[in-house]
Amino acid sequence: MPSSPHDRGAPERRLATCRRMLRAMLLIGHNDLRMFLRNRALVVWLFVMPVAFVFFMGFANRGPGAPSAPRPSVLVENLDEGPLGSVFLEGLGAQGLDVLPPSDAAGARRGIRVPADFSRTIRAGRQGLVETFTVKGIEEDPASALVALRVARALIAMNSDLVELAAAHPGEPADAGALRALRERPPVVRLESAFAGRRPAPSGFGFSLPGVMVMYLMMNLLVFGGTTVSGERRSGVLRRIGTLPVGRGALVLGKIHGLMLLAIVQVGVLLLAGRYLFHVPMGGAPVALLLVLMTYAWVAASLGVLIGSLVRAEDKVVGLCVLVSLVMAALGGCWWPIELVPPALQQVAHALPTGWAMDALHQLITFGSGWSGIRQPLLVLFGFGAAANLAAIRCFRS
Repeated sequence: MPSSPHDRGAPERRLATCRRMLRAMLLIGHNDLRMFLRNRALVVWLFVMPVAFVFFMGFANRGPGAPSAPRPSVLVENLDEGPLGSVFLEGLGAQGLDVLPPSDAAGARRGIRVPADFSRTIRAGRQGLVETFTVKGIEEDPASALVALRVARALIAMNSDLVELAAAHPGEPADAGALRALRERPPVVRLESAFAGRRPAPSGFGFSLPGVMVMYLMMNLLVFGGTTVSGERRSGVLRRIGTLPVGRGALVLGKIHGLMLLAIVQVGVLLLAGRYLFHVPMGGAPVALLLVLMTYAWVAASLGVLIGSLVRAEDKVVGLCVLVSLVMAALGGCWWPIELVPPALQQVAHALPTGWAMDALHQLITFGSGWSGIRQPLLVLFGFGAAANLAAIRCFRS
């Protein structure tokens, strides 16, 4: 049966309606972003404070080198009057220790002292002794034990070179240049190791940058989303928009669109600061990194609009959003590595979007994983976003 001219025009009308709704959504989002950025005081909160937090939290959580290759520091007092003390100290660096002078003892886990007669004693064919000591104010910890182990390895390596040199040139005193030449040779046997089972805990700026991004994205999008909706409801703006041919879904999506534009600006600034100020490696999957951050921003923006729909007073919205975001940041592993908390709290972290976002970002930034490492966190975040988005549309009140 042939369709009537009225039925044939239905698809065109639906397409025109979709276009109108999309234009309305984009217009609402762009207007909200313009209003956000007009407030100069918010620039400090959006960009300056997070960068400062990245620095302080990274400094507080700094570790002895990268998680996969810790490099603790050792304080050295080199009293040797000959050249062999310097040769020994060069061996400490080759064994994975950062050598600090007595004037820069901050961060040293243990100290060693090279005696004044170190070179003279060894050249005379006698035993040279190196003294180790505890740095004042530093308690024994795994990093201190690692220092002791690597000092012992450096001594073993130097003894091996001295024995080989004595065998090649019997009766001659040890020469610093010959020892350095022996050390520069490619090793006959080489050990390559990697972590298996439990992974190392992120540390330093590689830990603080993802933590601050996750915490501030959640806090800002909750606060700005919630206060915008509640404020526009109180001032009657939402009622006036409701008189226009704009559906509730397009209005909510427009609000979320504006918040995600704000998130793009903030994420861009923080990633640039992390890369060029704090020298944090961004991994080999930048598209995956941006997708994780934008999916997480979608979750936070939807929750912000939802809170603004459920809570009427703006001051209560701000208090609730700050409290919720701080609790989720702490439990989700933004303040300390989740690997350090008991298993029960690790399960709590994986009940929150912050915990899954931190998992994905650590996989990409700290552990160098690709798409395969973030598949599960990304799917869970998408589930959080879809649920929050539907709840925001259903509960939205003008």
